[in-house]
Amino acid sequence: MSARPARAVISDFGGVLTSPLIESFAAYQHDSGISLEALGQAMGRATEASGGAHPLFELEKGLISESEFLRRLEAELGDGIKLDRLRHVYFEHLQPNEAMIDRMRDLGTRGLRMALLTNNVREWEPQWRSLLPDIDEIFELVVDSAFVGMRKPEPGIYELTLERLGGGLEPGDCVFLDDIEVNCDAARELGMRAVRFVDNEQAFAELDAAL
Repeated sequence: MSARPARAVISDFGGVLTSPLIESFAAYQHDSGISLEALGQAMGRATEASGGAHPLFELEKGLISESEFLRRLEAELGDGIKLDRLRHVYFEHLQPNEAMIDRMRDLGTRGLRMALLTNNVREWEPQWRSLLPDIDEIFELVVDSAFVGMRKPEPGIYELTLERLGGGLEPGDCVFLDDIEVNCDAARELGMRAVRFVDNEQAFAELDAAL
């Protein structure tokens, strides 16, 4: 870890600035009766059927639409199963993590450059932004995978975030916060300081140490 003070914070959205994503998916499992295991298996079959193109990754890169994503999964699930309530139930059970949002706001007031880097779905932008109405006040930059054709942990999306922040920032100037370890690993490989979010208390302590 670099000894120099950090100049920027790059935060994930879902699972860091919100409640854990697994809670929303578990709610969908309860609502629909479709197990997470069945969804995962359908995803695997859809990947094989498309010659190795993972439908979720394609969706998060904006290469396929939400409707096409659902169609591919429905085809693999069979039995006339429809996934049309997935988005509704997902967002119904996704709540803002107010304590972490307040911490991000505070870091910005200290003069740190603030960016949000999210793997997301193009059609979901209005819903996820509505959970954080002052997103553009807290973060000077938002990089959404679905609009740039790359997703974490691909190095290019981290590099694009740095490029768009500008100001001569280098990877070692940045602290990256995410709830998925592979995304943190990719940030570390580029030279960023990374904190894997588990809970607020742990993340606050590790953020303070990294800064």
